[in-house]
Amino acid sequence: MNAAPSSAAIALKSLACRAGDRTLLAIDELVVAEGERIAIVGHNGAGKTTLLRLLSGFMQPAQGTAEVLGRALEGPLPAAALRVLRQEVGQVLQGLHLVARLSALENVLIGSLGRVTGWRSWTRCYPPQEVAQAETSLHAVGLLAHARTRADRLSGGERQKVAIARLLMQRPRLILADEPTAALDPSAAAEVCHLLLKAARQATLITVVHNPALLPMLAERVIGLKHGRIAFDLPQAKVSDQDLADLYRPEGGTEQLLRQAPSSTPSAIRSVAFR
Repeated sequence: MNAAPSSAAIALKSLACRAGDRTLLAIDELVVAEGERIAIVGHNGAGKTTLLRLLSGFMQPAQGTAEVLGRALEGPLPAAALRVLRQEVGQVLQGLHLVARLSALENVLIGSLGRVTGWRSWTRCYPPQEVAQAETSLHAVGLLAHARTRADRLSGGERQKVAIARLLMQRPRLILADEPTAALDPSAAAEVCHLLLKAARQATLITVVHNPALLPMLAERVIGLKHGRIAFDLPQAKVSDQDLADLYRPEGGTEQLLRQAPSSTPSAIRSVAFR
């Protein structure tokens, strides 16, 4: 296998991911440079979640080559290599994966488990320097006052901030965010985007975006997925309303599109779809 360029965080070539006889993802070639900010857009079932699972090491390709942060993912990784990959790849998932009964501070400290091992990780007896760093991370997202509050007693926006503070604690090289602003009001969504970019200052950021209005804030490059394939790969500034309308237009026609298009899709985009 040819090695990806040293500056590439992600390199996929002739890749297919399958579930039984069904092809979930088919990518001829995709290279993401270190430090890039990428947005992934597409309708439900387009392959967005499959791509994130692949990049995080939870899925292996059925064919082709995949390298993430210099590691080949063609087969199951050895336990030690998988541990390193999980430390270097941070995630903000729709479910957030916070532990409801733990405090905000304890959830943020989970981001240090790649560095804290052995009995300290089992007993959650973290070194003082890690606790101090977790408090700094909570302060950075404006939640230090809620450090001792259980996660299940926080609002949706506050839980998103805890997840981002956990990223700050983890210090990953690659961040995968799956619709991080889902169910948030516009003000909270903008704040979460700002904090996510702050966490990604020294990392590569790939965000699944459901609201096209957030693309200028989150991405410098936009990849549209449709039926598991790349429909377009463009600089954010060159993505047109028509590109997005075509991406979300189902084979069933415009009436079905009206039912499926995200409610947050700008009216200009929705109007182009029905011309």
